[in-house]
Amino acid sequence: MSVSTPAMTPERAREIATDLDLRALPADFYANPYPVYAWLREHEPVRRMPDGSYFLTRYADIVAVYRDAQTFSSDKKVEFTPKYGAGSPLLAHHTTSLVFNDPPLHTRVRKLIMGALTRRAIADMEPGLITLVDGLLDALAAQGGGDLIEDFASAIPVEIIGNLLGVPHANRRPLRDWSLAILGALEPRLTPEQEALGNRSVSEFTTYLTTLVAERRQHPGDPEHDVLTRLIQGENRDSPEGLVAGEQLSETELLQNCVFILNAGHETTTNLIGNALVALQEWPQAKAQLLSKVKLSSQPGHGLEADLTVEIDEFLRFESSNQLSNRRAIKACQVGGVDLPEGTLLTLCIGAANRDPAQFAHPEQLDLARENNRHLAFGFGIHQCAGLSLARLEGRIAVGRFLQRFPDYVLSAAPTRGGRARFRGFLKAPFSIA
Repeated sequence: MSVSTPAMTPERAREIATDLDLRALPADFYANPYPVYAWLREHEPVRRMPDGSYFLTRYADIVAVYRDAQTFSSDKKVEFTPKYGAGSPLLAHHTTSLVFNDPPLHTRVRKLIMGALTRRAIADMEPGLITLVDGLLDALAAQGGGDLIEDFASAIPVEIIGNLLGVPHANRRPLRDWSLAILGALEPRLTPEQEALGNRSVSEFTTYLTTLVAERRQHPGDPEHDVLTRLIQGENRDSPEGLVAGEQLSETELLQNCVFILNAGHETTTNLIGNALVALQEWPQAKAQLLSKVKLSSQPGHGLEADLTVEIDEFLRFESSNQLSNRRAIKACQVGGVDLPEGTLLTLCIGAANRDPAQFAHPEQLDLARENNRHLAFGFGIHQCAGLSLARLEGRIAVGRFLQRFPDYVLSAAPTRGGRARFRGFLKAPFSIA
């Protein structure tokens, strides 16, 4: 079947934009938010929201905020405490994880994670990743199709992160559901059902991790590849003098940042792969262009995946997996010519910045040959995604090898959007092999 993003008239985009409230978004915004973003960029790029926060849509303004970590904090305790409630599992998680903290905790955790995601370590993952992807493709071929998300895109990051943390295969089944529930609780509008599920998922996951951590302390893995072992042992694990105060994570910091590692690498990578394969159905010329490249590089051992970096970055720009980010002004400042008092909460609209015509030529077009693509899908500055190289590798291998095996795949039913403002992707995308 043919696929197309639902159109939105300029009048409707203006109507939504002028009454924008992230806690009460209409269905057509979730289906296609980009016309609303475009109206805001042109008319109210620093938009004051009903709750007193500000919504930023220009690339230059968002980069300026990302650059200035001295003025704009990532710490979310002020915002999350009333949202989740003191003592709740969701509050404990989201205020302890890497992404919602400033230095020094952010610096310590990021350094430990990056130490296990070196260029060599990621290169060592490639053969296993290819084996994983090819096994999934074999299963899809045997049944004549399946679901791009459930049977393919979502299975890849869960296995990769399971390997990074050393989660036994038999225990990986709940990981995806836990992640979806915990990240779902980050949406601007939180229903009681989402809150209850999110709290239960944090509790179940940390309970499981407590046992896993205890086992890993008894039987450490290779800290060059095992992120959990590296987090347990701390920065100076090889120092003959031993660790000094502050170089190891507390038990709470350790558990919550293991939860973060799953969340950060799971849904965003799932969305990257799923968004890319659905977008190619809507942009047949881009698909034909990519297929030509795939066919030229189809011989075994040719290294196809390394050739698709430009294309993967364009998919990330065009349909950013993570659409929204947040900061808090810790002192009075100015953004985009607007004076902001101390304590102002900011929503940085990555999806809008990545389609800003001031930064990208023909931004509404999927251009798989786009050069100098400085998209913000991985963030920017000190909080730039620690796993970006791994995400690119997963995207290259997944998309490239899928197209090698199924060049004529077609969607057999309309894909189902996830219905989220912060994370943009699909829950289902049934396809058949033509």
